[in-house]
Amino acid sequence: MLIMKAKMMNLQRHFSVRATGLLLVLLVLRLGLTTARADAVSELASFSIFGKADLAQLAKSDAKTAHGPPMSNPRFLAVQSCYVVPGSPNQQIEALRRWDPTRHRELKVFLHSDLPLSPTPANFEKLKDAPGNSSVRSFVTATQKLSPELQISRDEAKKFSAGAAGGGGAMPPAVTAFWADVLAARSKSFVSSGMSGQPPYDHAGPSVRASDEVNGLLREQGKIRNQFSSLLGATGIGRGAGSLKPELYWELLDVDDQGVVTLGASYSRGGAGGTYQAADVLYYASGGYYVALTLYQMWPVTVEGKPSTLVWRGDMISAASLSSLHGVERLASESVTMKNITKAVALFRRDTSGGR
Repeated sequence: MLIMKAKMMNLQRHFSVRATGLLLVLLVLRLGLTTARADAVSELASFSIFGKADLAQLAKSDAKTAHGPPMSNPRFLAVQSCYVVPGSPNQQIEALRRWDPTRHRELKVFLHSDLPLSPTPANFEKLKDAPGNSSVRSFVTATQKLSPELQISRDEAKKFSAGAAGGGGAMPPAVTAFWADVLAARSKSFVSSGMSGQPPYDHAGPSVRASDEVNGLLREQGKIRNQFSSLLGATGIGRGAGSLKPELYWELLDVDDQGVVTLGASYSRGGAGGTYQAADVLYYASGGYYVALTLYQMWPVTVEGKPSTLVWRGDMISAASLSSLHGVERLASESVTMKNITKAVALFRRDTSGGR
């Protein structure tokens, strides 16, 4: 019995030494996780409009969305969001790449397709499958009449030929062929010269360049521009082609009950400690807005013992229609934008098993 008791005492002492070492290791790990979380929340506060962030609460709720800082240009609007999703930042980037907005009718994206780095008119053949709704009909009519609302260049406008009517689909062959040529040429120009090489919107009215608009948006948000300066400097956003290869796509969507074709490019790059930054720019739109830019900052965090990602999202848009909005109308437009972003984030989280 005494031998057994001595053995037990030795085992307890041995366990105490091991336990002390284990506790020290756990303490260091916990300190590292706490520091990582604190650094993420602190960095979020340093450049965004969100001074505080409760990670546990964000993981259980909808995205937290707020108006961006006031800007002097009445065409500009900005909204910021933050939320927490399960998984690592790298997993979130992959999920963003795979996500298809056409699955959700409420987002009003009628067609979406990825593009190669050397696009041709054949890559836009889905236009012939456009739905026969009122938005698409308005788009077709505007094209056939070369409406002054169309955002194309004078040279592009000269290339339109009405051709023979018919064809069976919602979009006549002449309209499909015209836009396939325009979109293919603009996509090639973006790959070779970035946004600075895009033709202006000068078909009717004053000349507007999308590159000037996106640069103006970033100039008015200095903290955000500084946060993403390294990534943006390697892209074609607002400048030449850049060193990073873009992931290209095009869409047919609804903007204020009008059909719009748009061209987009996405970029992403990993950083220290498993962080990621991403940028998605709609560098061409046939109407509705001049340019739209979405930036993402992602940090790895641990919430309730599970690997998660804290996401900051910044949406910026330049649109002629915003210039005429003041006071209550302006606030209402910003509120609608915030609701739409919240809806899109909620659908993305649900589709990627991140919804709550």
